[in-house]
Amino acid sequence: MPEGDTAHRAARRLHEVLAGEMLTRFDLRVPQAATADLTGVPVESVRAVGKHLLHRVGPYTLHTHLKMEGEWHTYRAGSSWRRPAFQARAVLDTAAWSTVGFDLGIVELIPTTREQQVIGHLGPDPLGPAWDADEAARRLAGDRRPAHVSLLDQRNVAGFGNEYANEILFLRGISPRTPMADVDVAALLALGARAIRSNLARPVRTFTGDTRRGRDHWVYGRAGLPCRRCGALIVEDALGAEPGAERRVFSCPRCQA
Repeated sequence: MPEGDTAHRAARRLHEVLAGEMLTRFDLRVPQAATADLTGVPVESVRAVGKHLLHRVGPYTLHTHLKMEGEWHTYRAGSSWRRPAFQARAVLDTAAWSTVGFDLGIVELIPTTREQQVIGHLGPDPLGPAWDADEAARRLAGDRRPAHVSLLDQRNVAGFGNEYANEILFLRGISPRTPMADVDVAALLALGARAIRSNLARPVRTFTGDTRRGRDHWVYGRAGLPCRRCGALIVEDALGAEPGAERRVFSCPRCQA
């Protein structure tokens, strides 16, 4: 599942192959931008802010978001794609590389001068160069919603998704329904920042330190299985900021009492 580390890892790879290169193909397969063509324009940079990716191309920014299913792939020029072409939403090629965004949740081309309109609402990003832990703590401490809901609000902290919310709450022994204002937010953020930074360098995300499949999570996706710490059965719940926006929540009823 895409999280902040997924977006930053994708941005780093895209920047490696695109930055400073002239585009030989610019193809956005969404109705509102299908006629845009920046072929022949050099790519300045690719960066991530939270879960948002920003390609700066000439005076424009291609703003994309992976949402739940999105991926960016890089291929040597002439190589076959690993996913069907009908799932492609953006194709940016150079003489040496083809980069393809599949099933992207957001694809929009905007003037670079408008970037803040799409990312200005985001809270501090623990993977960003200007990470401000104090500001993130201030935002979380003022949020009286359940801790799980508060962590997922990108206006508080940018980059933590459902896996991180479940796992770091477990590691801190916090019930997902505890009001965030009652939590030691500084300690929670310090743990979350360490976790997402360590996973940025890994090809497989892990919270237990074990990258083997089925051993990489403490609680996420483990409903009905014994807690790795105490043996109690992991329970599943649903929480959301509003009806219809609930996310799957996993916790240990003993470790997170």
